[in-house]
Amino acid sequence: MTTDAGAATRGPALGYIPGVPAEPAGTFAPASAGGPLNLPSVQEHRSLRDQVTHALRAALIAGELRPDVIYSAPTLAAQFRVSATPVREAMLDLAKEGLIEVVRNKGFRVTALSPRDLDEYTEIRSLIEVPMAVRIARTADQDALEALRPVAAAIVRAAEARDLIGYLEADRQFHLGLLSLGGNQRLVEVVGDLRKRSRLYGLNGLAARGALIASAREHEEILDLVIARDEAGVERAMSGHLGHIRSLWADHQAERETGGEGDTAPA
Repeated sequence: MTTDAGAATRGPALGYIPGVPAEPAGTFAPASAGGPLNLPSVQEHRSLRDQVTHALRAALIAGELRPDVIYSAPTLAAQFRVSATPVREAMLDLAKEGLIEVVRNKGFRVTALSPRDLDEYTEIRSLIEVPMAVRIARTADQDALEALRPVAAAIVRAAEARDLIGYLEADRQFHLGLLSLGGNQRLVEVVGDLRKRSRLYGLNGLAARGALIASAREHEEILDLVIARDEAGVERAMSGHLGHIRSLWADHQAERETGGEGDTAPA
């Protein structure tokens, strides 16, 4: 088990988040080694605790915070160039969500997920998202659907640019935005929680090989089918899309086990 005490470079470097004003309002400055993570922009009116929580959750979902590293609040705070208090509070929030766990007298560790965990999350998402997408194809307002087109395009641009956090942010907006058109907010919250608990390990390697681009373009296909009210096509496309997401991760795992990818991304 690796700890980060006294060695910020052992874990992923947490860097500057664009759009945030200078200290003391909340600058997230780049770490001195390893380069900054590609973290999303945050709004200036959000509390420092919320900004740190948002940044850590994004890095965690992207697989940039690793299960084999113990992260201390002071070390992360030094990389963010903020006090340890908002970092500690943010990590306790993530611990309540089950995303990380407290390591007594040491810090925090990312909760590891097994292939079975990811299979179960994918199955639940399929049981919810596929029939809801079909229903939305029957009932949704066309203008509301067209409003998702820029989001679908943003997913493709992020994949082409290898902007992993941008990819995840736009992907989240698309899936939850589409589901919201079904009118069941509780259902949207359930899928949102499942997405938080998932980890897309290997995203760096997949992006480097261009494997994310095909998956990204599937969002545009799904949207076209929903707008065309092609219910059978929507069912086929959404089922295939969710299955592809899971298979991409499985392919990454197989490469790591055979030594095909090296340490491009955490597992």
